[in-house]
Amino acid sequence: GKHPSVREMAAAFQAWLRSPVGPTTTHFWGPVANWGFVLAGLSDMTKSPDVISENMQVAMCIYSGLFMRFAWKVTPRNYLLLACHISNEAVQGTQLGRKIMDLRGETWFDEKYFKHLREPKPTV
Repeated sequence: GKHPSVREMAAAFQAWLRSPVGPTTTHFWGPVANWGFVLAGLSDMTKSPDVISENMQVAMCIYSGLFMRFAWKVTPRNYLLLACHISNEAVQGTQLGRKIMDLRGETWFDEKYFKHLREPKPTV
């Protein structure tokens, strides 16, 4: 197929800059900021389950569920926000699952590996 010209790519970029979901709008920066929740949750995967707050995880799951619906219903539809909250729902739900398993005395499938990451290596 024919590749777009530099002029066509520049025009598409200019259109995106001025679009209702471009980088001058909250439809862009809101989702970008919300990716911080996803990154924090991923970073917390290596922490011990005893530091996980089940109340906060439930609140985060409800929050992301509500914003997934908002991202789908708002005009223009905000796919960046939707992707962010789908990802956050998965991460926070996993953390909640880790906490529930810990409360039951069970071990998450990778807990031994994460424990190895948390504890310093013995010095000889």
